[in-house]
Parts: sequence; C-alpha cells; structure tokens
Amino acid sequence: MPVDPIPEWVLQRRREIGSRVRDARSERGLTQEELGHLVGLDRKTVNRLETGAYSTLLDHLLLIAKELRVPAADLLR
Repeated sequence: MPVDPIPEWVLQRRREIGSRVRDARSERGLTQEELGHLVGLDRKTVNRLETGAYSTLLDHLLLIAKELRVPAADLLR
C-alpha cells in the first residue's frame, strides 16, 4: 500500500533524479519538447519529471536514459 502523504525523502530523491535528467538533456542540447518527442511524452510531462512535481514510470526513465545516452543508474544514483 502506498504511503500517503509521500515522505519528504522520496520527494527529495524525485527532485534529484529530475535534476540529473535536466542536466543530461541540456548536455545533449535538447529541449524538453525534443526529448519528449523522442520518448513519446509531452513537454509538460518532461518538465514535471525534471522539477520533481510528478513521479515517472520506470519504463519512461529507461527510454529517457537511452535517448540521453546515459546509463539509467546514473539518473538514479
């Protein structure tokens, strides 16, 4: 059963992962819209992931890591 409300440490990890996605995307020179197009997400969803506003599916994170050419583990570390 999920915990409600979500603990602060989980929210903090979500923001850290989002920050790593943003950094990797910027290094590749992609906009949020371009990354979203590559992985089948809209720009708003990429933005929410990067800011930690929403969690993401593991499937999406794996697709993002592949397009950004980084190991998924680097985004999760």
